[in-house]
Order: sequence, then C-alpha cells, then structure tokens
Amino acid sequence: MNEAQITEKVIALITPYVKNTEALNSIGKDTRILADLGVNSARLVDIVLAFEDEFDIEVSDDAADSIATIGDAVQLIGKLVG
Repeated sequence: MNEAQITEKVIALITPYVKNTEALNSIGKDTRILADLGVNSARLVDIVLAFEDEFDIEVSDDAADSIATIGDAVQLIGKLVG
C-alpha cells in the first residue's frame, strides 16, 4: 500500500468525526486533526481504533499520542503496515 492510498483511507476514516467541514476542502499532510479539523480528543481514540481495524495494525498508546496531523497518521500507519 503506497502513501497516497494510506492518505486517502486516513482522510476517509477521519471525515465522519470532523466538526470543521470547511477544513476538509484544503486537507493535507500538515492539517492538524484536533486544531484544524475540530476533532475532539475523545474522538481521536475512536479514529485510532478505526485505523487499527482498517489497516490491521496495532497502535501503541505512545504512538497514538504522537498523532497530531494527517501526515503523522499516514507516516505511522506506513511504518506499521510496512
């Protein structure tokens, strides 16, 4: 699975939790999940669980805490899918 495919799936999984839907129009690697998209931190846990299910990976708590941007999520998943 390449980075573009991972990015596409990450965005699809995050979209249902986004409060600031206008930010989706300009979403990119540097888009901050909490600050820019308006996802609350409790929902971030749900998103990480969705990543685990979708990509058949296990994300440690420390790794989950390191996810701040779309790019962070894509990079982490890329490493775990490897």
